[in-house]
Amino acid sequence: MEPSPGRPGLEATRPHMEPRASCPAAAPLLERQFHVLVGVTGSVAALKLPLLVSRLLDIPGLEVAVVTTERAKHFYSPQDVPVTLYSDADEWEMWKRRSDPVLHIDLRRWADLMLVAPLDANTLGKVASGICDNLLTCVIRAWDRSKPLLFCPAMNTTMWEHPITAQQVGQLKAFGYVEIPCVAKKLVCGDQGLGAMAEVGTIVDKVKEVLSLHGGFQQS
Repeated sequence: MEPSPGRPGLEATRPHMEPRASCPAAAPLLERQFHVLVGVTGSVAALKLPLLVSRLLDIPGLEVAVVTTERAKHFYSPQDVPVTLYSDADEWEMWKRRSDPVLHIDLRRWADLMLVAPLDANTLGKVASGICDNLLTCVIRAWDRSKPLLFCPAMNTTMWEHPITAQQVGQLKAFGYVEIPCVAKKLVCGDQGLGAMAEVGTIVDKVKEVLSLHGGFQQS
Protein backbone atom coordinates (compact mmCIF):
# COMPACT_ATOMS: atom_id res chain seq x y z
CA MET A 1 0.00 0.00 0.00
CA GLU A 2 1.48 3.27 -1.09
CA PRO A 3 1.88 5.86 1.68
CA SER A 4 0.40 9.28 1.09
CA PRO A 5 2.91 12.14 0.93
CA GLY A 6 3.44 13.91 4.19
CA ARG A 7 1.85 11.33 6.45
CA PRO A 8 3.12 11.50 10.01
CA GLY A 9 4.18 8.34 11.79
CA LEU A 10 7.10 6.01 11.37
CA GLU A 11 10.58 6.63 10.13
CA ALA A 12 11.19 6.60 6.40
CA THR A 13 12.15 2.92 6.47
CA ARG A 14 8.86 1.92 8.06
CA PRO A 15 5.25 1.94 6.85
CA HIS A 16 3.45 5.24 7.27
CA MET A 17 0.11 5.51 9.01
CA GLU A 18 -2.87 7.72 8.33
CA PRO A 19 -3.30 10.60 10.79
CA ARG A 20 -6.21 10.05 13.15
CA ALA A 21 -9.40 12.01 12.76
CA SER A 22 -9.45 15.22 14.77
CA CYS A 23 -11.79 15.47 17.74
CA PRO A 24 -11.80 19.11 18.90
CA ALA A 25 -14.28 18.52 21.71
CA ALA A 26 -12.28 15.71 23.29
CA ALA A 27 -9.95 16.55 26.14
CA PRO A 28 -7.36 16.26 27.41
CA LEU A 29 -4.94 15.27 24.67
CA LEU A 30 -2.15 12.80 25.16
CA GLU A 31 1.41 14.05 25.47
CA ARG A 32 2.16 12.10 22.29
CA GLN A 33 0.20 10.07 19.79
CA PHE A 34 -0.59 6.55 20.99
CA HIS A 35 -0.52 3.92 18.25
CA VAL A 36 -3.22 1.24 18.14
CA LEU A 37 -2.97 -1.60 15.64
CA VAL A 38 -6.29 -3.35 14.97
CA GLY A 39 -6.22 -6.91 13.66
CA VAL A 40 -9.34 -8.19 11.91
CA THR A 41 -10.06 -11.82 10.94
CA GLY A 42 -12.65 -13.70 8.93
CA SER A 43 -15.61 -13.66 11.30
CA VAL A 44 -18.88 -12.05 10.30
CA ALA A 45 -18.22 -9.66 13.20
CA ALA A 46 -15.68 -8.00 10.89
CA LEU A 47 -18.73 -6.12 9.63
CA LYS A 48 -18.20 -3.88 12.67
CA LEU A 49 -14.67 -2.85 11.70
CA PRO A 50 -15.64 0.58 10.30
CA LEU A 51 -17.62 1.41 13.45
CA LEU A 52 -14.86 0.12 15.74
CA VAL A 53 -12.18 2.18 14.00
CA SER A 54 -14.39 5.27 14.06
CA ARG A 55 -14.98 4.90 17.78
CA LEU A 56 -11.28 4.38 18.46
CA LEU A 57 -10.48 7.55 16.53
CA ASP A 58 -12.80 9.42 18.89
CA ILE A 59 -10.28 8.74 21.69
CA PRO A 60 -8.03 11.80 21.85
CA GLY A 61 -4.42 11.26 20.88
CA LEU A 62 -4.83 7.91 19.11
CA GLU A 63 -3.47 6.88 15.73
CA VAL A 64 -4.96 3.69 14.31
CA ALA A 65 -3.93 1.27 11.58
CA VAL A 66 -5.50 -2.04 10.57
CA VAL A 67 -4.02 -5.43 9.66
CA THR A 68 -6.54 -7.65 7.91
CA THR A 69 -6.61 -11.28 6.89
CA GLU A 70 -7.74 -12.05 3.38
CA ARG A 71 -11.00 -13.67 4.53
CA ALA A 72 -11.90 -10.67 6.69
CA LYS A 73 -12.04 -8.51 3.54
CA HIS A 74 -15.27 -10.30 2.62
CA PHE A 75 -17.17 -8.50 5.39
CA TYR A 76 -16.32 -4.79 5.01
CA SER A 77 -15.52 -2.21 2.35
CA PRO A 78 -12.04 -0.67 2.56
CA GLN A 79 -13.44 2.76 1.69
CA ASP A 80 -15.46 2.64 4.91
CA VAL A 81 -12.31 2.31 7.02
CA PRO A 82 -10.67 5.76 7.39
CA VAL A 83 -7.15 4.51 8.24
CA THR A 84 -4.43 2.55 6.50
CA LEU A 85 -5.21 -1.11 5.87
CA TYR A 86 -2.41 -3.66 5.56
CA SER A 87 -2.77 -7.19 4.23
CA ASP A 88 -0.57 -10.06 3.10
CA ALA A 89 0.27 -8.54 -0.28
CA ASP A 90 1.80 -5.48 1.40
CA GLU A 91 4.29 -7.61 3.31
CA TRP A 92 5.63 -9.27 0.18
CA GLU A 93 5.50 -6.20 -2.05
CA MET A 94 7.48 -4.16 0.47
CA TRP A 95 10.37 -6.61 0.83
CA LYS A 96 12.56 -7.17 -2.25
CA ARG A 97 16.08 -7.41 -0.81
CA ARG A 98 17.92 -7.54 2.49
CA SER A 99 17.92 -3.80 3.15
CA ASP A 100 14.14 -3.50 2.75
CA PRO A 101 11.78 -3.17 5.73
CA VAL A 102 9.96 -6.21 7.11
CA LEU A 103 6.37 -5.09 7.51
CA HIS A 104 5.27 -7.35 10.37
CA ILE A 105 8.29 -6.22 12.43
CA ASP A 106 7.79 -2.55 11.62
CA LEU A 107 4.11 -2.73 12.54
CA ARG A 108 5.02 -4.36 15.85
CA ARG A 109 7.52 -1.58 16.53
CA TRP A 110 5.03 1.12 15.58
CA ALA A 111 2.16 -0.13 17.70
CA ASP A 112 1.80 0.62 21.41
CA LEU A 113 -1.26 -1.61 21.72
CA MET A 114 -2.74 -4.33 19.53
CA LEU A 115 -6.44 -5.15 19.39
CA VAL A 116 -7.62 -8.23 17.50
CA ALA A 117 -11.34 -7.80 16.89
CA PRO A 118 -12.81 -10.11 15.87
CA LEU A 119 -10.56 -13.09 16.53
CA ASP A 120 -12.14 -16.02 14.72
CA ALA A 121 -11.77 -19.69 15.65
CA ASN A 122 -9.20 -20.34 12.92
CA THR A 123 -6.85 -17.53 13.91
CA LEU A 124 -7.36 -18.32 17.60
CA GLY A 125 -6.05 -21.82 16.93
CA LYS A 126 -3.11 -20.46 14.92
CA VAL A 127 -2.06 -17.96 17.57
CA ALA A 128 -2.38 -20.48 20.40
CA SER A 129 -0.16 -22.88 18.44
CA GLY A 130 2.38 -20.28 17.34
CA ILE A 131 1.50 -20.56 13.65
CA CYS A 132 2.34 -17.41 11.69
CA ASP A 133 1.36 -17.89 8.06
CA ASN A 134 -0.01 -14.45 7.22
CA LEU A 135 0.75 -10.82 8.05
CA LEU A 136 -1.56 -10.67 11.07
CA THR A 137 -0.32 -13.84 12.73
CA CYS A 138 3.29 -12.81 12.03
CA VAL A 139 2.70 -9.50 13.84
CA ILE A 140 1.22 -11.39 16.80
CA ARG A 141 4.04 -13.95 16.87
CA ALA A 142 6.59 -11.10 16.83
CA TRP A 143 4.65 -9.05 19.40
CA ASP A 144 6.56 -7.42 22.26
CA ARG A 145 4.73 -8.89 25.25
CA SER A 146 5.63 -5.91 27.41
CA LYS A 147 2.95 -4.06 25.40
CA PRO A 148 -0.76 -4.89 25.71
CA LEU A 149 -2.52 -7.17 23.26
CA LEU A 150 -6.31 -7.46 23.51
CA PHE A 151 -8.37 -10.08 21.70
CA CYS A 152 -12.11 -10.41 21.08
CA PRO A 153 -13.20 -13.97 20.26
CA ALA A 154 -16.07 -14.37 17.79
CA MET A 155 -17.45 -17.63 16.42
CA ASN A 156 -20.49 -19.87 16.21
CA THR A 157 -21.88 -21.07 19.55
CA THR A 158 -21.01 -24.73 18.99
CA MET A 159 -17.50 -23.74 17.96
CA TRP A 160 -17.21 -21.65 21.12
CA GLU A 161 -18.41 -24.59 23.24
CA HIS A 162 -15.89 -27.03 21.74
CA PRO A 163 -13.39 -28.06 24.47
CA ILE A 164 -10.39 -26.90 22.42
CA THR A 165 -11.64 -23.30 22.50
CA ALA A 166 -11.25 -22.88 26.26
CA GLN A 167 -7.77 -24.40 26.04
CA GLN A 168 -6.74 -22.02 23.29
CA VAL A 169 -8.18 -18.94 25.01
CA GLY A 170 -6.36 -20.03 28.17
CA GLN A 171 -3.12 -20.29 26.21
CA LEU A 172 -3.48 -16.73 24.91
CA LYS A 173 -4.08 -15.52 28.45
CA ALA A 174 -0.97 -17.41 29.55
CA PHE A 175 0.97 -15.41 26.94
CA GLY A 176 -0.20 -12.29 28.78
CA TYR A 177 -2.89 -11.28 26.28
CA VAL A 178 -6.17 -9.79 27.54
CA GLU A 179 -9.49 -11.35 26.58
CA ILE A 180 -12.54 -9.20 25.93
CA PRO A 181 -15.13 -11.97 26.33
CA CYS A 182 -17.72 -12.83 23.73
CA VAL A 183 -21.41 -12.35 24.50
CA ALA A 184 -24.62 -14.36 24.07
CA LYS A 185 -27.08 -13.29 21.39
CA LYS A 186 -28.80 -14.54 18.27
CA LEU A 187 -25.99 -14.99 15.77
CA VAL A 188 -26.14 -14.13 12.09
CA CYS A 189 -26.35 -17.87 11.30
CA GLY A 190 -29.52 -18.08 13.40
CA ASP A 191 -28.06 -19.93 16.39
CA GLN A 192 -28.64 -18.49 19.85
CA GLY A 193 -25.93 -18.45 22.50
CA LEU A 194 -22.38 -17.41 23.33
CA GLY A 195 -19.91 -16.61 20.59
CA ALA A 196 -20.77 -13.11 19.39
CA MET A 197 -18.01 -10.52 19.56
CA ALA A 198 -18.29 -8.07 22.44
CA GLU A 199 -20.14 -4.86 21.64
CA VAL A 200 -18.04 -2.08 20.12
CA GLY A 201 -18.69 0.16 23.14
CA THR A 202 -17.39 -2.55 25.49
CA ILE A 203 -14.26 -2.99 23.38
CA VAL A 204 -13.53 0.74 23.24
CA ASP A 205 -14.04 1.08 27.00
CA LYS A 206 -11.57 -1.76 27.58
CA VAL A 207 -9.02 -0.09 25.31
CA LYS A 208 -9.41 3.13 27.34
CA GLU A 209 -8.97 1.17 30.57
CA VAL A 210 -5.81 -0.53 29.35
CA LEU A 211 -4.39 2.74 28.04
CA SER A 212 -4.95 4.37 31.44
CA LEU A 213 -3.21 1.47 33.18
CA HIS A 214 -0.24 1.85 30.85
CA GLY A 215 -0.07 5.61 31.28
CA GLY A 216 -1.15 6.30 27.72
CA PHE A 217 -4.52 7.89 28.34
CA GLN A 218 -5.77 10.57 30.72
CA GLN A 219 -9.40 10.29 31.74
CA SER A 220 -11.22 13.62 31.74
